[in-house]
Amino acid sequence: MHDDNIEHPIIIQTGINIPESFFTQIMPALQDIIELKVILFVFHCLNKKSTNPAFVTYNELLSSVPAFLLITKEDFSKALNSAVNDGVFLHSIIGLPNKQQNIYCDNIETNKEITEKIKRGELQLKDITDITKEKHAPHQSSNIFVLYEQNIGMITPILSDELKAATELYPKQWIEEAFKEAVLLNKRSWRYIARILERWAREGKSIGADRQGNKKDSTNKYIKGKYGHLVKR
Repeated sequence: MHDDNIEHPIIIQTGINIPESFFTQIMPALQDIIELKVILFVFHCLNKKSTNPAFVTYNELLSSVPAFLLITKEDFSKALNSAVNDGVFLHSIIGLPNKQQNIYCDNIETNKEITEKIKRGELQLKDITDITKEKHAPHQSSNIFVLYEQNIGMITPILSDELKAATELYPKQWIEEAFKEAVLLNKRSWRYIARILERWAREGKSIGADRQGNKKDSTNKYIKGKYGHLVKR
């Protein structure tokens, strides 16, 4: 029996999870069962990582492929390359003394800049590992990218600019709660989320510093701020 009162889970943490876009855009087009097996296995390996971004090397993957998957080395390599070509994972090659290392990570916006730095030789394997040791919190724009990709889909360049603007215009808690409300109502679109944020900016939202006496001042802050022209009155 279907229960309409059951709440659907929402992913709002910054760890690696299978993005919603994989199920809605990529998986329906997959024809190769071996590629699907490899994709799910790589996601499984990424989920166990503590680095930021989470990544796995080709040798690491190959050495840990479960025997019950019944995949040869050649089939595994072919399926992994197909997954990269299909946009599921990002692939980089890091030069090490006397050898090169192929690494793979989830294809989300927050990983693309790091991948480009690797390709330009600006980052080494040890640099990626050390990122998790930094004490400061990740930039808020990274969080909104993760929220969007894990709950809605892939990010276009134009949408990327809008998401960045939203992080400067609205509090982090507002953004997370707006995403949660949209997902729970099955309204998975940035337009719907933006309207929620615009409404809260106009009418006020009783959280944190915006309670009671501060409500009017905080509302004016969003309307008259740098990105006030984006808020509909």
